[in-house]
Amino acid sequence: MTDTNFTALGIVEPLNRALTDAGYTEPTPIQLQAIPALLEGRDLLGLAQTGTGKTAAFTLPILQRLLTGHEQRRGKTVRALMLAPTRELAIQIHESVRAYGRHLHLRSAVVVGGISQGPQIKALAAGVDILVATPGRLLDHMNQGNVRLDTVTHLVLDEADRMLDMGFIRDIRKIIAALPKKRHSMMFSATMPADVEALGQFILHQPVRIDLSPKKRTAENIDQRVYFVPAADKRALLSNMLKDRAFARVLVFTRTKHVANRVAEYLDKNGITADAIHGNKSQSARQKALARFKSGEARVLVATDIAARGIDIDDITHVVNYELPNEPESYIHRIGRTARAGAAGIAIAFCDPSENEYLRDIERLTRIPLTVVQGVQGPDEPKPTRDYAKKRPFRGGHGGYDAKANGNGHRGAPKAKAEGDRGGQRAKPDGAKAGFRGRRSATPARQGMRPN
Repeated sequence: MTDTNFTALGIVEPLNRALTDAGYTEPTPIQLQAIPALLEGRDLLGLAQTGTGKTAAFTLPILQRLLTGHEQRRGKTVRALMLAPTRELAIQIHESVRAYGRHLHLRSAVVVGGISQGPQIKALAAGVDILVATPGRLLDHMNQGNVRLDTVTHLVLDEADRMLDMGFIRDIRKIIAALPKKRHSMMFSATMPADVEALGQFILHQPVRIDLSPKKRTAENIDQRVYFVPAADKRALLSNMLKDRAFARVLVFTRTKHVANRVAEYLDKNGITADAIHGNKSQSARQKALARFKSGEARVLVATDIAARGIDIDDITHVVNYELPNEPESYIHRIGRTARAGAAGIAIAFCDPSENEYLRDIERLTRIPLTVVQGVQGPDEPKPTRDYAKKRPFRGGHGGYDAKANGNGHRGAPKAKAEGDRGGQRAKPDGAKAGFRGRRSATPARQGMRPN
């Protein structure tokens, strides 16, 4: 904690009042370092893990620097542009912009895919001070002549590493080409892989570099466990676990959309309120599911990796990896949805024989062996039918389990392709053009973010 407040950082009274209304009194470490540099107009590259307050770190200085000049706002123009990789994240950033700027006379808008363009076109027609957008939908509006970017003075790329993983690099380059060369730019990322470093050199000018990324891949206050269970028994195991009311707010991750639907339907039939969220759902359905989950009306949210960074909900008690991700970095993002803002949380993994290689990759990346749960929590809980749960000695970050997924020793990868994953399916980012094949990243683990 620190004795420094937002006033000492140079934040003006109307913004301080909004922060007080929202219950924020002390800056986080990323805010302490980023806000003064951004108020000075310095370009910035910020690296910090999930739940650290990065959105406020860039939103507050931008709002303050935009306090002059909004009287000359022109139609279809934008003064500050904030890019995010997912619809949910863009919407959450826009909510923060509105909350922090509630006492200012600034106009903002958000443009994302999955919903009608009509209201977005109307908002853009009048001109906006701050536009929050996903790259694909923004390009659509640019191509239709609904917006011009030659007046942008501030640029933010949030979750830069994720946008590159989702295949947005071509869209980003097109958008950057439409911006003035002289501008105030900032990038935020959880890690600094080579591709993010290269993008930073392309976008930023002599940036201040702030690195608050943790040495450890996962938060220490997340209790990580694994159940070895056949795929056919996973639904029954999950349902039996949820009989324990300690599972108060549970986020369940699957690799594919149809599995997400099947799990949510199964839980509903067993008296457990659950919704599914994935790329095939309309944006209104996705927002409704998130609202039900936030309010507690739905106890369980079943999601594909589209939600790994797009959800910022307090008090998620458990994250369940119903299907292990085929990229270990995704595991980091998933479990980062719990234990936010210093709280404790529990992450549970279900591991079928075909997923043992995925588990090995996760443990190699995190350098932490997951705790094997051998016992049962109730008389109806299914037991593994094969002896593939034997744990070999953990080998210093090179994988704790060596059970083979099939007889020939090759990886027993499930055939189903994950939504937007690197399993061969063409990744289709929100609003982006199809045709970018995802790639398996060799970069370090990427943490999520705290949108406020």
